[in-house]
Amino acid sequence: MVKPIPRIGLRRYRRTRSRRKNVRRIPKGVIHVQATLNNTIVTVTDVRGQAVCWSSAGTCGFKSSRKATPFAAQQAAQNAIWPVRDQGMQRAQVIIRGTGPGRDGALRAIRRSGLILNSVRDATPMPHNGCRPPKRRRI
Repeated sequence: MVKPIPRIGLRRYRRTRSRRKNVRRIPKGVIHVQATLNNTIVTVTDVRGQAVCWSSAGTCGFKSSRKATPFAAQQAAQNAIWPVRDQGMQRAQVIIRGTGPGRDGALRAIRRSGLILNSVRDATPMPHNGCRPPKRRRI
């Protein structure tokens, strides 16, 4: 049995889904900057904490000790923020963690990106000389 070829003009069902991946609109977000001594990682999340986009100095093409520079942190911050600005992000909260040299460079790039910053918070873990370490075990 031969199947009839449908005519183009008489199609009943149109394609309802677009070919592109469904991009969520994100008006508010949180930008996490993790500045270590060797690298700087910038992650953009929505308000619930789901990662939307991320970048690091290593993925931007910097290698070895150049990953720890403020310029590399600027590039990482720009690469992380550009896609989410296209998704409609206008306001952001910044959380900076770590003591690396990329802290100021990343924050400078975030300020220049055009986003309105609600707050800038430093969440660097600092021990207050808390717990005493256990004694060495002798056998």
